[in-house]
Amino acid sequence: EAWEGVAALGEGLQTPSTAPLPQASAPARSFQVDYEEDCFRKDGAPFRYVSGSIHYARVPRPAWRDRLLKMYMSGLNALQVYVPWNYHEPLPGVYDFAGNRDLEAFLDLTAELGLLVILRPGPYICAEWEMGGLPSWLLWKPDIVLRSSDPAYLAAVDSWLHVLLPKIKPRLYQHGGNIISVQVENEYGSYSACDYGYLRYLLGSFRVLLGGEVLLFTTDSARVEELRCGTLQGLYATIDFGPGSNVTEAFAAQRQVEPKGPLVNSEYYTGWLDYWGGAHASTSSVLVARGLEDMLQLGASVNMQLPSLPWPGADFKDQYKPVTTSYDYDAPLSEAGDPTEKLFAIRGVISKFQPLPAGPMPPATPKSAYGRVSLQKYADLLDVLDVLCPSGPIQSQFPLTFEAIKQAHGFVVYRTQLPRDVPEPAALGAPPHGVCDRGYVMLQREYQGTLERDGQTALPVTGRAGDTLDVLMENMGRISFGANVSDFKGLLGNLSLDSSPLSSWLIYPLAIDTAIGQGWPHAALLKASSGGRAGPAFYTGSLETPGITQDTFVTFPGWSKGQLWINGFNLGRYWPRCGPQQTLFVPGSVLHSDRPNNITVLELEGAPPTPLLLFLDHPLFNRTLSCSPAATE
Repeated sequence: EAWEGVAALGEGLQTPSTAPLPQASAPARSFQVDYEEDCFRKDGAPFRYVSGSIHYARVPRPAWRDRLLKMYMSGLNALQVYVPWNYHEPLPGVYDFAGNRDLEAFLDLTAELGLLVILRPGPYICAEWEMGGLPSWLLWKPDIVLRSSDPAYLAAVDSWLHVLLPKIKPRLYQHGGNIISVQVENEYGSYSACDYGYLRYLLGSFRVLLGGEVLLFTTDSARVEELRCGTLQGLYATIDFGPGSNVTEAFAAQRQVEPKGPLVNSEYYTGWLDYWGGAHASTSSVLVARGLEDMLQLGASVNMQLPSLPWPGADFKDQYKPVTTSYDYDAPLSEAGDPTEKLFAIRGVISKFQPLPAGPMPPATPKSAYGRVSLQKYADLLDVLDVLCPSGPIQSQFPLTFEAIKQAHGFVVYRTQLPRDVPEPAALGAPPHGVCDRGYVMLQREYQGTLERDGQTALPVTGRAGDTLDVLMENMGRISFGANVSDFKGLLGNLSLDSSPLSSWLIYPLAIDTAIGQGWPHAALLKASSGGRAGPAFYTGSLETPGITQDTFVTFPGWSKGQLWINGFNLGRYWPRCGPQQTLFVPGSVLHSDRPNNITVLELEGAPPTPLLLFLDHPLFNRTLSCSPAATE
């Protein structure tokens, strides 16, 4: 019954204009809450969904069908899909729905494969995604109050919803599509604002743009105070909790705010996230399966978090905790899309409650261990500022934040001169919370060490008047959850030398992704690089994968911390000393079989004496040594 009427949903869904309308003779399609029988009704019949979350933005487009098919074959009858606002509106009024960002193509594929969709368009989504999906350009107005009735925030939200929701409306179940419900905001009760006016505004906008029939809902934790601030009349209240929770107690909390209607766990955590410097999270398959069975026996609808590639954010739990690049949080489907023991345990539970699709589970994708690739130093970062910052530096008496110079991600160089001779070591320091998130310090191009948020905020330096001081600042991911979502980056306060402030700064916003995406440095002549191995520098090499390209994993023996690009594709951060993640996943779809694959590494602290990468056929996750910055060479 759960599959009834779903299999042919892809027909006629290629463009909004061709979406089929219900015919007069056929019964109208509907998806509603039945408050008498405490269930959902789909086309009038009782319905329960068993769903999994998939982040199209974290899965390479060539792998979408494979991942969706595996979810379908595991017995799920629905998917939960997040839409990250900042992924589609990188600058105000500039929209990107092409290639990997083609949301409509993804939704059409879900329909073609016979899966229903629960859509989570935000505007805030959390999802351990940079700034919870909110665009960092909102912070160009420094006093903006995010996720509130602040008129500046609502104006931006309004513009976005007027672009996004018209793409969604023809795909609603009532209109012949496969989207059965739409979430408004996300875990709003956990946010400090508790602004009912904001939730009412969103409810009004969603109703105007999507119509009166679509089921709109909220999700919050099972804590009473969060349900108080996160729910609103007119939005069906659901909850989220993990395998360790008491199912009966958790659903009793939902019943406090929603006395009738279906029981729903909108985020059943099948794994948990990893932080740099922490242990690799692991959740037992037995515990996950038992919790799922307990919920399904109560007749509940459940969505499972099934993690994939990056845009990691950060959490703030007494201190800043950046999330690792990998989104493989011990999930039922691995980052490479492989079914795990946990997936088969979940599938076994689902089979007790509804029939599984006929046929075998698609196998794991083939992996290749391509072996060692030697790299050579191309240039110190400070020697290529002309390429990375073609418009030249911004002059300012004092440092400006990333947001003040309209830099969303990545890196910015802050440059000044020592104002006096410093024959004896003096403390180069930042005020509390002044470094966001890591600063790599060079004096006369010699690497001195690292300043870091919630860590070391001063370094001893010596030098002469007029010596050039450079600080390369790195954004390690904006906070995605809690009250600190306004997470400004860069030098938030002035640096001082033994307490006397430094001034007259040149600020270089670096467009590293852009340069590498355009073929640099492989298309450029090799620089005569200095021999030193310490401090920020670029390294290049090439990988041959003749004939066939397969998924692989790359490890960084002896490297400190940095980023990797292959064929211009940013594969994320490595930080093996800090861990737990030791490998980066390289999807076969980014590799070329007919020509060499260009590898570019930006190493920030210090490369090994023999710089090489090692490509394996399996990931390495659980290894943590020490997050302290590398000593200078």
